[in-house]
Amino acid sequence: MPFILMFVIVYFFMIAPQMKRAKKEKRFAAALKKGDRIITKSGMHGKVTELNDKDASCVIETLAGKIKFDRSAISMEMTQKLSASKTK
Repeated sequence: MPFILMFVIVYFFMIAPQMKRAKKEKRFAAALKKGDRIITKSGMHGKVTELNDKDASCVIETLAGKIKFDRSAISMEMTQKLSASKTK
């Protein structure tokens, strides 16, 4: 019985929130469109110029040129903070 209780606690405090976050990030990546200003997880700022659904990548235009990134490399939190600060 204690083992089952421990698993339930671990599920609700660790596994379920992680699954919820992964679904949210997946929806964010799928909702990207041309012209969106984004920030990658490595901190690079840019604007989406092309989207490729075939390999889940996008081309980002920066001051240095155009770079191809995987959509999973885009930081959801930082991009949302960027868009929130632009609207203020």
